[in-house]
Amino acid sequence: MQKGTGRNLFVAATYAATLILGLILGQNYVAQQNNNPGVSLVPIGFSDNSYKIQQVLDLLANSYVDSINLDSLQNGAINHIISHLDPYSSYLVPNETKNQNEVLEGTFEGIGLDFFNLNDTLLVVGLVSNGPAEKSGVKVGDRIIRIDTTYVSGRNIGQKVVDRLMRGKKGSIVNLYVNRNNSLMNQLIKVKRDQINVSSIDASYILEPQVGYIKIRRFGLKTADEFKTAITELKKQGATNLILDLRDNGGGYFHIAIKVASEFFANKNLLVYTQGAHETKREYFSEGNGSFANGKLVVLINESSASASEIVAGALQDWDRATIVGRRSYGKGIVQEQFDFLDGSRINLSISRYYTPLGRSIQRKYTANWSNMVDYVSMYRGLWALDTTYNSNEIFKTLAGRELFSGGGIKPDVTINIDSNATSLLYQEIIKSSYIEQFVYERFTKKLPAYSIENFLQGYRLPSEEYNTFIQYLKQRGVAISDRKKQDLLKLIQSDIEAIVGRYYFGREAYFKVKNRYDNYVDIGLQFLRPIPARTAS
Repeated sequence: MQKGTGRNLFVAATYAATLILGLILGQNYVAQQNNNPGVSLVPIGFSDNSYKIQQVLDLLANSYVDSINLDSLQNGAINHIISHLDPYSSYLVPNETKNQNEVLEGTFEGIGLDFFNLNDTLLVVGLVSNGPAEKSGVKVGDRIIRIDTTYVSGRNIGQKVVDRLMRGKKGSIVNLYVNRNNSLMNQLIKVKRDQINVSSIDASYILEPQVGYIKIRRFGLKTADEFKTAITELKKQGATNLILDLRDNGGGYFHIAIKVASEFFANKNLLVYTQGAHETKREYFSEGNGSFANGKLVVLINESSASASEIVAGALQDWDRATIVGRRSYGKGIVQEQFDFLDGSRINLSISRYYTPLGRSIQRKYTANWSNMVDYVSMYRGLWALDTTYNSNEIFKTLAGRELFSGGGIKPDVTINIDSNATSLLYQEIIKSSYIEQFVYERFTKKLPAYSIENFLQGYRLPSEEYNTFIQYLKQRGVAISDRKKQDLLKLIQSDIEAIVGRYYFGREAYFKVKNRYDNYVDIGLQFLRPIPARTAS
């Protein structure tokens, strides 16, 4: 997605109507009334189809039998048409636009607190370092009883309600009443809301001697700067090689992906080019003198690596700059631009296709799946059928002689087999039901540990009796597990529990540090970065 640039649509209604309604074919509507049959809705001098929606809305506002919400009708009409263009163009109402901005810009106004609803009580499980909540004295492990005048304990209050209560204008005050160490604090905690910055980098650390690891969650507004800072720090710690983890990264800003990819090249290399029916071909090059232009590089991808992630992975693969490890990426080769309306709503419109340096389009084929058009609730969901098949007739060769294909995403150089245990219905049920988090927060949050994160990572392993206790915990909740499945899921659930414990005690990055201890993707990636043992003559 590209950040909107100056096309602030003061005349967005006209533009959108022209764009959208040009897709609609049909005759002029005629109102049939008992006392005035045959009145045309087309005013004198208005013959262009771009006026139809406004004419219909005016008719409904002035003549319909009941009072109606015109905003809702207008939103529905735009949404219906945009959803039929392609799988990625979308129409966002104002609150959805705001949420998208917050995610991509990595900033919002609030208090910097993560919570988990444990037994209908809000348990504080994370704090933004030096954020408003931490500064005011909130601690991990506190249980929030009341927010201002609203009791949130024992009321089955949802995530959206809590977010609305905690977030607000910068400088405003929110009052928290908390239970700490099983006793209600006598004094409330006053927290002044502030701008909260959330990094798009989940983890950045030395994985093993000379090998750095960076995991990028999304390509947000600040990602390129955050990435460059992380690279500089890793190099100071001795990193000469790098694992770049783009798994589950669904994309973000197009121009930020180019900036990040540019950091891996010493010269001005073509990174990507775009072209569309109304967009002339445009090429994007690396700036040269990238901050990590020389070290060995492995990129991790999976089925959920999409869009901006694929731009980076595709450029690095085409230039033989990195070894791509994992599973075939999602396959989204279309760029969206943002068109904002004055009321805060937005159209994310597909404006061009992008191509890797060798000319590959990794876009999945998509066709309308009209069988899903059953009712109003489901008609926009699953409309498009996506085909990940490669175009075997289009073979591209890199300078090193590797054969690459277009269509269906980025095919990794080294493919990781699917973990059938991770995709099993049983494990997915456990994850979706949040049983692992509930178990951890009920049993491991009584007292913070006295040891450091380094000691935790090196020495902590979930005792076998705790795993057995968790299995019994599941059975008490109606999740039956056979002895065979118990053994199959051991390492998976063990790593999940240890990672959540680590996150609770030591912060978000600790979660990924723990998970990487068991990660097959990471293990295979390391094989390409470790020095080749020297041979000795016998």
